[in-house]
Amino acid sequence: MNNPFNRPIYFDNNATTACSEEVFEAMKPYACERYGNPSSIHSFGGSVMPEIEKARWSIARLLGCTNADPNGHCTEVIFTSCGTESDNTAIRSALEINPARRKLVISKVEHPAVLNPAHELARQGYQVVEVPVDSKGRLDMAYLADAVDHDTALVSIMWANNETGNIYPVEEIAAIAHRFGALFHTDAVQAVGKIPMNMSESQIDMLSLSGHKLHAPKGVGALFVRRGVRFRPFMIGGHQERSRRGGTENVLGIIALGKAAEQAARSIAEENDYVKSLRDRLEQGILKSIPKIRINGDPDHRLPNTSLISFEFIEGESILMLLDQYGICASSGSACTTGSLEPSHVLRAMGVPYTAAHGAIRFSLSRYNTREEVDFLLEVLPPVIEKLRSYSPYWQE
Repeated sequence: MNNPFNRPIYFDNNATTACSEEVFEAMKPYACERYGNPSSIHSFGGSVMPEIEKARWSIARLLGCTNADPNGHCTEVIFTSCGTESDNTAIRSALEINPARRKLVISKVEHPAVLNPAHELARQGYQVVEVPVDSKGRLDMAYLADAVDHDTALVSIMWANNETGNIYPVEEIAAIAHRFGALFHTDAVQAVGKIPMNMSESQIDMLSLSGHKLHAPKGVGALFVRRGVRFRPFMIGGHQERSRRGGTENVLGIIALGKAAEQAARSIAEENDYVKSLRDRLEQGILKSIPKIRINGDPDHRLPNTSLISFEFIEGESILMLLDQYGICASSGSACTTGSLEPSHVLRAMGVPYTAAHGAIRFSLSRYNTREEVDFLLEVLPPVIEKLRSYSPYWQE
């Protein structure tokens, strides 16, 4: 059976997304025509700065910030190179502005962009508390509440998990942090553009996002810092970003991110209806046609586009290799941990048995996927699983 579409069938949108045509067209003039440095005194370069501020405003509007207007007076959005930089900036800033506090509270299922900096801080003598999750990946909120105290500088919990799609109660967690005078940061890389946000009424102090998760190119991100929150820059250099992030502005990326934010603001309803219908069709089809599987995560609080499915008694990498022969792209978990022989740290934290954790495949969809693509996957996947299980010494039908 051949791929009838003559192009990749892409179900790996939590790893990265296609740059939309509208976004690509918006950024093109800033490569070869309007290439001036926006910090220049001359008008050729300086005329670019208002466009950067318009992009900043678009992102602020997507996040629901009230401290923004189209004339470019937004002060809560700082452009960065990616979500990882935004996460690191938030963590370092929170610790530096309150050096007497030596505790950081995170979860066991954070993205490596938070988890690994926290582990490095632990090696430097900071106390790092990792909040456990249950078998569905839900946070132990009682444990979290007990962990936060007057020694806590920062609580950093992701808004939505990149593997399971679980959505976490960030407002409730922010309130817990604030009771003890701690700051709250959320890695919202997977959530922005998929969940409606209203930062004007939120208790969140800092929020990270990344362009390539919402149909902008790689290499650009942003950090929301609520007005009034003390802040220390991570990248120190020139006066760019009001001296909060040094380095010549990535104009192409910033313009693209602004346009992607505009598109995301228009398509959130589509994300929650159309994309969710595709995900549900995919899951229901797999449940009907393949035995011994489990859908990992919280069924009641998940992103509309994400499904992490364990196929027991076989290896996820083998599934991906055979699907790749049909041009189908998926993932065994986070793209940042691909290549590791160990199962996902998220599934380990959830207590998923190794026989299921090793065979976990993440399907993550976008508004560019189609029902026909899902149906093709449902046609080729059952024989792929059956073939691989026929080789497994652990499989007994």
